Amino acid sequence: MSINKEKYDWIINKLDGKATLVAVSKIQPVSKIQALYNLGQRDFGENYVQELVEKYEQLPKDIRWHFIGHLQSNKVKYIAPFVHLIHGVDSFKLFDEINKQGAKLNRVINCLLQVHISNEETKFGFSPNELVQTIETINKYKQLNQYANANVIGLMGMASFTEDNDLIIKEFKSLKTIFDKYAQLSTLNFQLSTLSMGMSADFQFALDAGSNMVRIGSMLFGVRN
Repeated sequence: MSINKEKYDWIINKLDGKATLVAVSKIQPVSKIQALYNLGQRDFGENYVQELVEKYEQLPKDIRWHFIGHLQSNKVKYIAPFVHLIHGVDSFKLFDEINKQGAKLNRVINCLLQVHISNEETKFGFSPNELVQTIETINKYKQLNQYANANVIGLMGMASFTEDNDLIIKEFKSLKTIFDKYAQLSTLNFQLSTLSMGMSADFQFALDAGSNMVRIGSMLFGVRN
């Protein structure tokens, strides 16, 4: 199945310049990614480290690669040289490793703290209380001019996989409230600007709630093999 240009244009129009589209290209062939790139898309999201590294080597170097899956600390080194944004930082251990790998390469690696907003135990992320502690810890280190190579620029969350739209909306709004609280906090030594929430099935709810980055795959590429 080829890329549907009309669907791509429809999504871009829906976003209306208010949100970045991350095209989720996991398990998609390089040819489809190239086709979407040729339409002007530059942000792509991958879930698996080895697959991301292979695609990075084969595709244009001005692609902004987002790692959107669950990232193990021992795999950070493989994507650290080129990754544009790591979406799923769900532990301080992972944040620490991102900083170490960034320091080795003398580059700053941007990342998002993942917040657990759904009622599903299978999803990763900080609870709201854990998020408070993590932000305070990172801020303390930043005040001491430490952790200069891992930069938190926002939050990420995934709503419950459900047909209960009211629940999805409630979860997105809860994350937007948390995001606004910290984005407006003048005592933070890092700036929160990115709120990544919303996928193919629920991105309109996410946009309505205030998301400025959405992760869309099947609507663009069709059903994965």
